[in-house]
Amino acid sequence: MRIHHLNGATLCIPASGLMLGRSGRCMVCHCLLIETNAGLVLVDTALGLQDIQAESHRSVRQGLAPLRPKLDPEETMARQVERLGYRREDVRHIVLTHLDSDHAGGLPDFPWAKVHVYAKEHAAAAERRTFKERMRYQEVQWAHGPDWKLYEAARGERWFGFDCVRQLEGLPPEILLVPLTGHTRGHCAVAVDRGDTWLLHAGDAFFFRGEMDTEHPHCPAGLRLFQNLIQMNRQERLHNQERLRELAREQAGKVRVFCAHDDEQWWRLAGDTARTPTTSSAA
Repeated sequence: MRIHHLNGATLCIPASGLMLGRSGRCMVCHCLLIETNAGLVLVDTALGLQDIQAESHRSVRQGLAPLRPKLDPEETMARQVERLGYRREDVRHIVLTHLDSDHAGGLPDFPWAKVHVYAKEHAAAAERRTFKERMRYQEVQWAHGPDWKLYEAARGERWFGFDCVRQLEGLPPEILLVPLTGHTRGHCAVAVDRGDTWLLHAGDAFFFRGEMDTEHPHCPAGLRLFQNLIQMNRQERLHNQERLRELAREQAGKVRVFCAHDDEQWWRLAGDTARTPTTSSAA
């Protein structure tokens, strides 16, 4: 499988030094475009065209305003898929880490795609039981009625000690869902087998590369506070971060762990030639 690392939205957050550390620039929305025999597969979609320009999606823009997204249509997955020489219709599957608006906004741009998501996350987004969930989930992003495929944590063979969903309907066995709850009720990571190594897109299980430091985990104060404010379950989130650090330590060279919003991790995976947020490379 060929894997493209794409940035689907640039978040020019205020007080970037406090939030991202002295070297901080902006946060990205790291998505994957995977070429498979089952068609193109997107892992997360970031923001979509309607989020950027449609009056019906004004609530999305208002909700994300504190993060100051660039709102550039050229950063959307729709435009980037086309720039790579494909049609949008070639995207047959979308695998979501979770349904926050900056991860699921592109769903309306691919209305025919099968959308794979953890059942707990779909239920949380549908019920919106708490104030946080009413703020984070934007129902307008799936008002078109996606072709949902929902999964429970599977029993049986585990993935490096983690519960996982090993067979996603219509997808090759090299793509897995790995439940990592805490940030949201049904948050997952997505594992992709490259043959020589695994990639683990950990979504928002962490936000800063220093949190995966196996000896001295660290995070800028502002970003640590931000994660605390938006988490649904602190104990689960911190426990899963510790499990990810253990994975990175024990499986170094076998598994590469990265999150959705760290710009440095995205740059490294997108390649040294990456100079703009829309640049991609194949892994």
